[in-house]
Amino acid sequence: MIGALIAGIIIALLIGLGIGFVFRNAQLKSAQADSQSLIEHAENKANELTRQAKAEAENLKKEAENLRKEKILELKEEGQKRRESIENEFAETRIELKETEKRLKQREEILDRKDDTLTRKEQSLDSKEENLSNKTNTLSKREEALSQIEAEKAAELARIASLSHDEAKEIVLTQTKESLSKEMAQLIRTSEDKAMAEADKKAKNIITLAMQRVSGDFVSEQTVSVVTLPDDSMKGRIIGREGRNIRTFEALTGIDVIIDDTPEAVILSGFDPIRREIARLTLEQLVQDGRIHPARIEELVEKNRKDLDRKIREYGEQAAFEVGAHTLHPDLMKIMGRLHFRTSYGQNVLNHSIEVANLAGNLAGEMGENVTLAKRAGFLHDIGKALDHEIEGSHVEIGTELAKKYKENPVVINAIASHHGDTEPTNNISVLVAAADALSAARPGARRESIENYIKRLQNLEEISNGFDGVDTSFALQAGREIRVMVNPAKLSDDKMTVLAHDIKEKIENDMDYPGNIKVTVIRETRAIDYAK
Repeated sequence: MIGALIAGIIIALLIGLGIGFVFRNAQLKSAQADSQSLIEHAENKANELTRQAKAEAENLKKEAENLRKEKILELKEEGQKRRESIENEFAETRIELKETEKRLKQREEILDRKDDTLTRKEQSLDSKEENLSNKTNTLSKREEALSQIEAEKAAELARIASLSHDEAKEIVLTQTKESLSKEMAQLIRTSEDKAMAEADKKAKNIITLAMQRVSGDFVSEQTVSVVTLPDDSMKGRIIGREGRNIRTFEALTGIDVIIDDTPEAVILSGFDPIRREIARLTLEQLVQDGRIHPARIEELVEKNRKDLDRKIREYGEQAAFEVGAHTLHPDLMKIMGRLHFRTSYGQNVLNHSIEVANLAGNLAGEMGENVTLAKRAGFLHDIGKALDHEIEGSHVEIGTELAKKYKENPVVINAIASHHGDTEPTNNISVLVAAADALSAARPGARRESIENYIKRLQNLEEISNGFDGVDTSFALQAGREIRVMVNPAKLSDDKMTVLAHDIKEKIENDMDYPGNIKVTVIRETRAIDYAK
């Protein structure tokens, strides 16, 4: 058993050794195969790496070559761009140089022309100076000859007619004036024709100056109001016991109550139109109510003062809206409303201001001026009349200060200050406002004149015309807006008519104050009459 066991063990060991030897040989072969495979793989890897390295080196070489070519191309392009930039700069410089050269040539040509012009002007001036010298010499010779002729004529007249030196001188002067009358008439006609020919060129200046010439002043105004009474017994009630009613009334209103023999009427007198209106309304309400005593008078005066203050503001706002002065200060609107109760020659001053605003706007539109500003200036031109009973100074000064206080446009301030000629106008709108003011005042029916002033103006016109030699008679027509002069045809020729009309016109302008224009018409008529028998 043991031997068999040992033998089995030995056999097992041998078998194990054999199997181990076989397994080891197999492992060795496998290791050799793996090693050979690794060697081949390493070689292949090395070959692949070598190939890749060669490929990368080739690619790097190609990239380096491409980069070198790109850099060369970029440098060429940059060089081309710089060359083009330099060429463009050179081209612009050449263009500028050409333009400079062209301007210099033009300036040279202009200077040449100016030099030629100056040369011609110098030659013309030399020629004119020579002609003037010749004319001066000729005139001197003519004056000497004329003086000699006049001396000879004076001596001859004195010798023949045994006249004194003064008498002979008067005759010579008369003859000389008659000989020059034709030349004077021709000169006047030539001047008028020249003025008409230049009318289109100087239209604006002529129109503004002509309009300014028609400005007229007005100073009188209504200072009384009449209140109608139902009967004369009401006068006693207005006076009251011991005059307490009338004293209270006058103290509260500041208006004088005149109670005279005028039947069924009481006169209210005062320079302040607002107070006079309050007094009129109060008295009419007292008469209508019948309760006349100091307490009632005080109550109605205060009520009418508040009502009138509201109406004054409404009048001013409505007038400002009518002329388009919407941005006018509310205080100025209220002051303008006071003009509703102010009159000048019977013309309502607020209506006159509205009319002047519209006229000034129309004139400004025709002349290309600012219509809105012209209307505003025309509307405010007489604003000082609303306060001239309360503030010292003329209505022009008061209006100017008001416009400055409320920061009106300088054009409006100058229009107010210059519309009566107190200061010089500094713009066309000021002249247009002065013209519109005169037009509004001078149009027929706008203002009321006393019959005495009207008749006196007609008489003055006829007296001035009749004062000239050769005038037979004259007639003032169209309310003094035209004077027709009838002359003696034996004493005055056609040429002397023009001179006479001019002299009468100048005499009227120097001696008379009048609104608008006065037309002077000189008529010379020769009639030959015979009878067939």
